[in-house]
Amino acid sequence: MVRSLWSAATGMHAQQTNLDVIANNLANVNTTGYKTDVAEFKSLLYQNMQTKTTTANGANKPIGSQVGLGVRQAAITSIFRQGSLLESASDSSFAIEGKGFFQIQTTSGEMQYTRNGNFIWATDKVNGVDCLTLTTSDGLPVMSSKGQRISIPVNRADGSKLIANQINITAGGEITYPDASNNYQSMGVSIGVFQFQNPAGLYNHDNSLYGVTEASGQAINEATATGISKSKVVQGYLEGSNVQVADEMVNMIVAQRAYEMNSKVIQTTDSMMDTANNLRR
Repeated sequence: MVRSLWSAATGMHAQQTNLDVIANNLANVNTTGYKTDVAEFKSLLYQNMQTKTTTANGANKPIGSQVGLGVRQAAITSIFRQGSLLESASDSSFAIEGKGFFQIQTTSGEMQYTRNGNFIWATDKVNGVDCLTLTTSDGLPVMSSKGQRISIPVNRADGSKLIANQINITAGGEITYPDASNNYQSMGVSIGVFQFQNPAGLYNHDNSLYGVTEASGQAINEATATGISKSKVVQGYLEGSNVQVADEMVNMIVAQRAYEMNSKVIQTTDSMMDTANNLRR
């Protein structure tokens, strides 16, 4: 077996994966709350050509000879760097400054997490009562700091109707509404914001959602946790992706050159094998 052929083949495969990751980053450059992925690699096993020993003349030779057998994918890591805050025309758009995530309940009842705060106030009935429920653009309910759906009755005690564009959210995620004197009063519910010990360990789902894993650890509720840096909820803004286009273009050039060099190794090895086969002629 010719080691250089297989080593170069693993290099080409690794750079193809690297290019796939870069392409996904560029495709999501305008996706709200998207976090850049980075492909990481590690070397494969090494083959011992000569162990640490002495030469035929008895001279000390403490360094052995090993040849690497290529590279493989180690991980694809999400970089949870803060994205830029982009102003939105919607009053139900929210961005997070800090390490927090919004909690979303999926159709299966599972709790997942997102940085995409492009929410809407949807009309709903809860126990026969007309309510406004905070949901994602796909209709999935946003959870409160108490782990419940955020559903506010439309009919108020003073006989007025709740108007969605008058709802205000404080920096701590508390939902408020103006009283008769136009002073904002708490409605007794807050948008849940959660952190993770290791956000890079979260499982990537579609629609900018993340799932909890053993690597990420359980969600930490900012409303009840102590000793953590609290996040800030900003109404009327959305967090843009943290993809740096210039960096991704440079990474793409580097990946392309690495792919070409590994391809050149295969071509050179093939040429050497052809030369060896023609020695008898």
